Amino acid sequence: MHQIQVKRTLDEDELAAVTELLAAASDADAHPALGEHAWLDLVQGGREGFAGLVAWEPDHPHPVGYAQVSLGDNAGAGHASWALEVVVDPHHRTPGNTVADDLVNGAIDLIAAEGGGHLHLWVSRPAPYHERMAKAVGLSAGRALYQMRRHLPAEAHASITTTPFRPGQDEQAWLEVNNRAFHRHPEQGGWTEETLKAREVQPWFDPEGFLLHHREGRLAGFCWTKVHHAGGSSLGEIYVIAVDPDFSGHGLGRELTLAGLDYLSARALPEAMLYVDATNVPALKLYVELGFTVNHIDRAYTGDVAARDGG
Repeated sequence: MHQIQVKRTLDEDELAAVTELLAAASDADAHPALGEHAWLDLVQGGREGFAGLVAWEPDHPHPVGYAQVSLGDNAGAGHASWALEVVVDPHHRTPGNTVADDLVNGAIDLIAAEGGGHLHLWVSRPAPYHERMAKAVGLSAGRALYQMRRHLPAEAHASITTTPFRPGQDEQAWLEVNNRAFHRHPEQGGWTEETLKAREVQPWFDPEGFLLHHREGRLAGFCWTKVHHAGGSSLGEIYVIAVDPDFSGHGLGRELTLAGLDYLSARALPEAMLYVDATNVPALKLYVELGFTVNHIDRAYTGDVAARDGG
């Protein structure tokens, strides 16, 4: 068993140690160790329902694992939804090491003490070990996200015009379109100005790559791009893309995707990627037509955690 410390907030030294662990895992796995929502919760001090679980081994000066629990925004509706992500130091991913299992069990105990609820354990590139770990705590395979990629430049180009996002001016119009387009989406829906502003202050934020398309004097859709730099290489991302429901059925999704690919190509990036829910058949069809192929799958393992007596 590992020593598991539960942190509602992390001090400067603790945050530095966890950040170092996450960087090592990100380099080893060639993808961010935490999802963006979780990362922002960590570096900004968390919010209600946030908890970081830090795993230690005897005689080790640094943490060997980290798990993060986040409570969904619908907690007040009487059916709490929790997200959990687990990261293990690359040097401690040896056969028989139980750090991941101990973190998952610690997180479930915490959720039970907090009143229980529905749990999503997110795993990037799930392996048979993750299946066994999830099954051992009563979770089963649920929602899947495809990460899709294609080389740049694209063969086709956008025929619509776009303008860059203007910080301090376009927030409210963008929020209205985003929340209308994603009103049932668990991560992208229900954004507030605070949610958006948190992205605007990130080092990767580039308003020039945040493309807006207007029609009839209104914001009709957008394609928000992002550039990742890791391991000496760069990768472009179609980060968020949406069309206002009032303008659906006019092929704007395709045109906005092409506008994003054009922008990333102009940055001399060799490849572009995006994430799409495996059940979003129309979007999958579009992206395949535009030359994207599945690079890997991220999956949520889901289940219900019962409240502990007195929780």
